[in-house]
Amino acid sequence: MRGLILFCFVVMMVAKGYSQLEEDKVLHFLGGNLYGLVGAGVASQISKGDRTWTFVGAIGGSLLIGLAKESIDQHQYDGWDNKDLLATVLGGATVGVTIDIFKQRKKRKREQLFRDAIGTHDHLDLNSKKIPIPKTSLVLLSISSKVLNR
Repeated sequence: MRGLILFCFVVMMVAKGYSQLEEDKVLHFLGGNLYGLVGAGVASQISKGDRTWTFVGAIGGSLLIGLAKESIDQHQYDGWDNKDLLATVLGGATVGVTIDIFKQRKKRKREQLFRDAIGTHDHLDLNSKKIPIPKTSLVLLSISSKVLNR
């Protein structure tokens, strides 16, 4: 129930906040998302998946496209807008944080699967009568029997 109330509150706040944003800022934010994603992908490939450089790539990609767009606006319309640039960079930062969150979730899941696969049998004495452990080949190889149950 608490989750539903929190969800409704967040939806109402987002709807209220969206109505006060200019459409131009929303487009800058989405452009920052897109180019932040490209920058994060390039930086991740170059740095072989380093978290920091992936985030810097997301910010850098959105900053680069934001500066390019604002310099075009300055040249064509005589109108440099720092708020547009900020919206673009915030779009890239959002992508960088989102990528980092999902990479960490994937890493934790992979580590848990690894722990489940190898088990924690290295500290157990197989000849001990205190803990009954079946002497299967999986246990002797320190592989958990949970792997077979998946």
